[in-house]
Amino acid sequence: MDLKKIVLGASALLVMASCGNSKNPFGETDTTPKEYDTKVLSEEPVELQTVYPATVKGQEDIEIRPRIDGFIDAIYVDEGSVVRKGQTLFKINSPSAVQSVNTAEAAVNSAQAQVETAKLNVDRIKPLADKGIVSTVQLATYQNAYTSSMATLNQAKATLQNAKATLSWTNVTSPVDGVVGSIPFRLGSLVNSSNTLTTVSSTKNVFVYFSVNEKELVTLLEGLEGNTQAEKIKNIPDVTLIMADKTVYSEKGKVKTITGQANVSTGTVTFRADFPNKDGLLRSGFSGNISIPKYMKKAIIVPQAATFSKQNKYLTYKVVSDTIAVQTLISIIPTPDGKSYVVTEGLSAGDRIVTDGIATLSDSTRIIVKK
Repeated sequence: MDLKKIVLGASALLVMASCGNSKNPFGETDTTPKEYDTKVLSEEPVELQTVYPATVKGQEDIEIRPRIDGFIDAIYVDEGSVVRKGQTLFKINSPSAVQSVNTAEAAVNSAQAQVETAKLNVDRIKPLADKGIVSTVQLATYQNAYTSSMATLNQAKATLQNAKATLSWTNVTSPVDGVVGSIPFRLGSLVNSSNTLTTVSSTKNVFVYFSVNEKELVTLLEGLEGNTQAEKIKNIPDVTLIMADKTVYSEKGKVKTITGQANVSTGTVTFRADFPNKDGLLRSGFSGNISIPKYMKKAIIVPQAATFSKQNKYLTYKVVSDTIAVQTLISIIPTPDGKSYVVTEGLSAGDRIVTDGIATLSDSTRIIVKK
C-alpha cells in the first residue's frame, strides 16, 4: 500500500469523525450554543379549579321508626320508591292498641250511662225541692253526682281519643316528600320504637359535604371579600359537582356553612354546599367531587412542557443574561386545561424561560434565544 492511499484513508476517517456534533476530531465535546424557543412571561387572568372529594346527603335523612310495638302487617313501598308526605309506608299489627281502644270505648259507654242516670235523678228531685217536699241538700247531692258523672265521661272520652291516636300509629307514614332507603324488616317481623324500619331522604334539595385542610381554608378565605367568615362564605363562587362517572352535574351549588371546629384527627374543616335537585337525579349517599373556582387577575402562566420535576420539586430553565439557561425552582398550581401551570413562586413577569427542548439542557447551559 503506497503512502498516498494511507493519507487518503486517514483523511476519510477524520471526516467521518467530524460528522458527529458531540465531539470534534480530537474527541472534545462540542460546546457550540444551540437555539431554543423561549417565552417572556407576563401577568394574565386565569380561572383555577380546586377539587375535593364529596358526599351527597338528602336535605332531610329521616329515620322511620314505629311508635308502638307490634308485627309488620303490610309493606306498601319498596326500596328506592319516591313517596309523598303523609303516604302510608307500613302497617303495624298491634293487638294491645286495639284492646286499648275497645276498653276506652267501653269506659265511655259506662260513663255515658252514669251521666244519664244522674241527670234523671236531678230532673226528678228538682221539682220536689222547688215545692219544698225534699230538702235542697238532697237536690244538691244529686246535682253534684251529675257533675261528677260528666267529668268521668269527659275523662273517658279523652282516654278513648288517646287510644285511637295510638291505634293510628299502626299506619306508619312518611313525614316528608322523598326517596325510601333500605328496608331491613319484612312481613311478620316484631318491631318496636328502637327499630328503624327505613329512611326517607328528602332530595328536592341536597347537601354536599366536603373537607378542606387548614392551610387551604386560610388560602380560600383570604382571597374573598368580607370582614367576617360569614361574609366571606357568601362570596365563595358557585361550586360544581363532578359525579362519580365524571359527568358534571347541570346545576351549580352554593357553599352555605363551614364547621366552626376543625377535626383534630384529620386537621380539616367540613364545608356544606346546597344543590337543587328538582329532577331527583342526586340520591343520598352518592359520592363525587366538588370543584371550587378561583379567579386570579394577575397570574404567571407557563406551559407544562417548559417544566420538569426532580425529587418531587418542579423546575424550569430561566434565561439569564440572554444567553444562559439556569435551573430555577418554582411552586405551581395546575390549570384546569391540564396544559399549563400557574407559578406562585420562583418566577416574575418579564422573566424569560425556555419552552421547548429542555430535556437536552443542563444547569447553566449557554444557549441562543431563537428569534
